[in-house]
Amino acid sequence: MRLPANVRLVDVGPRDGLQNEAEPFGIEDRVTLIDHLSAAGLPSIEVGSFVSPKWVPQMAGTDLVLANIIQRSGTAYPVLTPNLQGFEAALAAGAREVAIFAAASETFSQKNINCGIAESLERFRPLCAQAAGKNIRVRGYVSCVLGCPYEGAVDPVKVADVAEQLFKMGCYEISLGDTIGTGTPGRAQAVVAETAKRLPLAQLAAHFHDTYGQALANLLAVMEMGISTIDCSIAGLGGCPYAKGASGNVATEDVLYMLNGLGIETGVEMELLLVASRFVSQRLGRPPASKVARALSCG
Repeated sequence: MRLPANVRLVDVGPRDGLQNEAEPFGIEDRVTLIDHLSAAGLPSIEVGSFVSPKWVPQMAGTDLVLANIIQRSGTAYPVLTPNLQGFEAALAAGAREVAIFAAASETFSQKNINCGIAESLERFRPLCAQAAGKNIRVRGYVSCVLGCPYEGAVDPVKVADVAEQLFKMGCYEISLGDTIGTGTPGRAQAVVAETAKRLPLAQLAAHFHDTYGQALANLLAVMEMGISTIDCSIAGLGGCPYAKGASGNVATEDVLYMLNGLGIETGVEMELLLVASRFVSQRLGRPPASKVARALSCG
């Protein structure tokens, strides 16, 4: 199958990446990072999440971040909202797009959000109903689509079941997440094939972590099936606190380098993206996980 001519990149680093840092990243620095990503041409940047600072202190002040970033025309700035209270806070802060998340693993759902899959989905129904009434776009995430730290391999049918329910609630797009990065190309294609029986491919996105170095191969495999939206994280930020050794989401720089080499349009400029990568890496006091960022910083 032919590869897509255009790919939409969703940078989740400011949320999915920074929420896993041991120490909170300052609000001013979060604003600067997002502004750098906007300048590079990212069409969607996940700004943060409206969760209790008690549980995720790294995401405290997302309302201030949203209020102070330079919002570029044509760029979406979604925020994660785990419940109706978070949605209302996001709405008050001026968010125009939110994201909700469920898991394809019952055990992971219990460990992560203290409730089962069915209950988590029920929590989202009033949120999605309110969002529809207020013209707020909702994006859905499904975690552990290629493996769970507690249950091991995950049945693609379970993934498709959860994705379908989120889609029917009103999510315009469902991001399929290899949360612990154990997936391989064949398994990634199997999950997409099963889910595509229920949802249009145009409404699916790939969110692959790179724990075993398989993320780019997995992305290419699902792009061959028609996936044209990819989640990625600047400098390879992130991880999974529930999975030993799980690394961050595939680095935005590495994905862009691959797509540029394939002649696929993204609208993202590598040089400006590297400015963002260097900025966040310097602030965190460590080199980026991105191989491309390391290679292009040499010499």
